[in-house]
Amino acid sequence: MTSRSEGGDPHVLAPGQAPTPFTAAEIRERCAVGKTIRVLVEIEGEAPYHRVTTYVECDDSGATIRRSTLALDHSPLAEPEIEHVTWLGLQSHASFPAADTTIESERIETALGELDCLRYTVREGEGEKVLWFAKDLPGMPVRFLTRAGGEVVMTVSVVESSLP
Repeated sequence: MTSRSEGGDPHVLAPGQAPTPFTAAEIRERCAVGKTIRVLVEIEGEAPYHRVTTYVECDDSGATIRRSTLALDHSPLAEPEIEHVTWLGLQSHASFPAADTTIESERIETALGELDCLRYTVREGEGEKVLWFAKDLPGMPVRFLTRAGGEVVMTVSVVESSLP
């Protein structure tokens, strides 16, 4: 996997973008068929639910993933969705404008235990996103929240992550 940045840093995907916490290669190395991630989604004014992502196929370029949406009692809320993603595409989910992004180290308590994280705070107009990426778990953030008008309107937290 190569960088899209001029300087060759594989964490920077384009000029003006903040470095991502992980490279596409680091994400690929931590994913295998059967890897499953369960998150708790809490959106202001809605019933909380779980989203479960399972890697069903993996190769050098990417993965086929199945996403299921479940009620808290584990009953399905919708048909599972299957999608092919590239490793670089997954890395790009954490690429934000450098001018709007602050990156700091923080240790947080999670359902997975206490984790050393990189906290990305991304300003978006009147709101912001705050994402915590566990330094030892390349891939999606272990927690993120969205604020609008100073109020938290959505929180997503990893509650389970397993490798086969």
